[in-house]
Amino acid sequence: MLPDAFHRRHFLRLGALGLGGSTLANLLQLQAQAKTDVPAPAKSVIMICLPGGPSHIDMYDPKPDAPVEFRGEFSTIRTNLPGLNVTEHMPLQAQIADKMSVIQGIKWLGRHDPYELLSGYASAQTGQIRAREKWPAFGSVVSRIRSEQAKHSASSMPPYVNLNDIRTVPETDDPEVPRYMGPEHGPFRPSGPGLANLRLPEGVTSTRLDERHTLLKQFDQSRRAAEASEKMQVLDEFQRRAIGMVNSGAVYQALDLEREDPKVRARFEGCTDLLLARRLVEAGVSVVTVAQGGVQRGPGLPVFGTWDTHAENFPHMKTLVPAYDRAIYTFLTDLYERGLDKQVAVVIWGEFGRSPRIGDESRVLGSKYATGRGHWWDAGFAVVAGGGLRMGQVVGQTDARAERNLGKPYTPQNVLSTIYRVLGIDPSRAFPDYQGRPIHLLDDRDPVRELL
Repeated sequence: MLPDAFHRRHFLRLGALGLGGSTLANLLQLQAQAKTDVPAPAKSVIMICLPGGPSHIDMYDPKPDAPVEFRGEFSTIRTNLPGLNVTEHMPLQAQIADKMSVIQGIKWLGRHDPYELLSGYASAQTGQIRAREKWPAFGSVVSRIRSEQAKHSASSMPPYVNLNDIRTVPETDDPEVPRYMGPEHGPFRPSGPGLANLRLPEGVTSTRLDERHTLLKQFDQSRRAAEASEKMQVLDEFQRRAIGMVNSGAVYQALDLEREDPKVRARFEGCTDLLLARRLVEAGVSVVTVAQGGVQRGPGLPVFGTWDTHAENFPHMKTLVPAYDRAIYTFLTDLYERGLDKQVAVVIWGEFGRSPRIGDESRVLGSKYATGRGHWWDAGFAVVAGGGLRMGQVVGQTDARAERNLGKPYTPQNVLSTIYRVLGIDPSRAFPDYQGRPIHLLDDRDPVRELL
């Protein structure tokens, strides 16, 4: 049980460093408790989640020839990628569409939370990640595999970082669960005042910190005699990570935007978390997850349910999409300018699309929903960029009203299978669950072949 002062949905608050960094280690452990061999190349993944379910027909899959009750209010513009038209509110991405690939008509299982994006499986009940949802988030899988590969390295960077809350609403469960990968492989969350405490306190040198760590080990010996359990081994891992992060300062430096060129910072105004994501993968983080939706008030702040446009879809999208367009254009342009497109794969998506027929829910829920778009599981999109994948493609095609894929649709499992391959991980690999039974990472291990 967590104490009331450290609710499992709060941002990580690292606090002041205590004996040997044990405060940081304990808080890393508390954060993990809250979430109840192919050689990997040096590549990373940044997953940008659009919580709430973005409208595919109003963004990357417009249907200008459909009846007005489907096509909606927005005009369509061409991009520099033949075969891809987008909404009029994404003119910047239209200029760099050849540097991305858009998967249209993705079919979802349909729970209203990002768990399916992270694991390939939907939760049994929307927003409730219970024991039956046994599959770990892909970042936890990557963390475990890369931690095993780097066991004897001196790297202090956490393999898996979450920069802001990707849930649709704060009442739902955290979907970034490590499960049987082990609690130490949950995401590291640096938001909040903990950033300042990733530095050594004034007057504490690295030598002094090592001395404190040695003393802490001596205290632990008596406990190990009484409790030689997996729980203690996990605590050791948290202590190792905490001391490594503080001693090296690498995490702090990656997250310290004062070290970034002021001109670059200005370009990323309103989408600072995307700049932090780029800095983290440059520093060696394998997986970064981040939510994006319109202009963000500050780094680490959530964007709950931004894309869930049940009512007043078009006024909301007129505000959301231009800010999103600028953010993604800035981020992808920066990534390519730095030559990171071969080393870093980017995936942008939400938990499903939105109903192509405007006001579809009003027949049941009333006139309030006459100008909105409801949830739509049979068609959505994913934007993929970088990672050495084949760019400049439109993969898949929906029907004349953007309701369904005209062929066999890809699913989130196929996208994740592709991402695992980018990271040098065999998606057919199995890990023992809590009962020791081998569980494959994915059931459908076919990748999006057009991207390979």
